[in-house]
Amino acid sequence: MTHLLDRPVKTRPSGAAATPAERTARRRALLHWIAVHALGIAAALFFVLPFVFVVLTSLMNDQQALTRDLTPDTWEWGNYVKVFETPGFLTWWRNTLLYAGLGTVLTVVSSVPVAYALATFRFRGRRLSLMLVISMMMLPPQVVVIPMYLFWAKQLDLSGTLWPLIIPMAFGDAFSIFLLRQFLLTIPDEYLDAARVDGCGELRTLVRVVLPMARPGIAAVALFQFFYAWNDYFGPQIYASENPAAWTLSYGLESFKGAHHTDWNLTMAATVLVMAPVIVVFFFAQKAFVEGVTLTGVKG
Repeated sequence: MTHLLDRPVKTRPSGAAATPAERTARRRALLHWIAVHALGIAAALFFVLPFVFVVLTSLMNDQQALTRDLTPDTWEWGNYVKVFETPGFLTWWRNTLLYAGLGTVLTVVSSVPVAYALATFRFRGRRLSLMLVISMMMLPPQVVVIPMYLFWAKQLDLSGTLWPLIIPMAFGDAFSIFLLRQFLLTIPDEYLDAARVDGCGELRTLVRVVLPMARPGIAAVALFQFFYAWNDYFGPQIYASENPAAWTLSYGLESFKGAHHTDWNLTMAATVLVMAPVIVVFFFAQKAFVEGVTLTGVKG
């Protein structure tokens, strides 16, 4: 037995080439991985390739952008500078930040107390209130657009601004309330009872106990609302179309495309600048977003 342990172990030098058997094993492992993840790879390519095409086209010159070339001969980074120098583009950017940022804050602040009440309080009409929230989610915005426009434009004279889109967010959002309510149901009642025993009122319990534990759900709601407001085209078209100073990026991009209908490189560059903030925000907050969306369906 001793002479077997003393026998030197044969090792291949680090720089030596792999044997045919090892190469075959690696090839089989790679093919097995591709076969297992084939659907995921196809879905990833389906979403990524159009974005890659837009980015590559945005870096072409004016003549090459009209050809069938897939890669730029020269990388025209100045296209992005030209887009920023377009009159009104920075104004559209500022308006979009105001609409998406302020609207998200108002939606979260107004929806959290309602969701907390529906999740923890026991009062007469609780189920009816929840059904009303759900029914509001099923109501298409086109159904109420005419009376809402008459109210904001004729009664309050706010047409040509984004305030008819921002102010209603201060009164809660049905989808945000429902999503937060579902998440708050996953918080054990023992934490709330312990806070009440220690003398905390409902508002203090909400701020000190519930909000820190509900960060993933709040992050998910905030991201949903931010993405909706950032990409909203219908609302600015209804209320702000008559005033170019109140246009957002989604609506201004249509005007930009019409003014540069032959400059596909500039149109693609403007498209990238509109999409980039949403992609960056999602990648930085995707962990909290996925966690919040996942946990909202744990408890009914």
